[in-house]
Amino acid sequence: MALEIYWSKQAYNKFDTILEHLESEWGKSTSKIFVKKVYDFIDTLHEFPEIGSIENRYKNIRGFVLIKQLTLFYQIRDNKIILLNFYDNRQKPKKRKHY
Repeated sequence: MALEIYWSKQAYNKFDTILEHLESEWGKSTSKIFVKKVYDFIDTLHEFPEIGSIENRYKNIRGFVLIKQLTLFYQIRDNKIILLNFYDNRQKPKKRKHY
């Protein structure tokens, strides 16, 4: 059963911040590769919502490592998937929030 995908404001803002950083530091082609990787994952997530590892069982939050530096957290709620946040895996683990 395919579920609808929704972006939280925080996930959307963090995605934009990451794109700006990638484009300024590594160029437009690198940011395009990142966008493709994210949207390819979203297409997969649409069909297989439980692909991510369980991060918070009570809130039904899952995480998936998109690239070794970045994890996407999402929540399955009712008949939808909510993208919660992108997390830089190089940060201190105590800063890791599942929202």
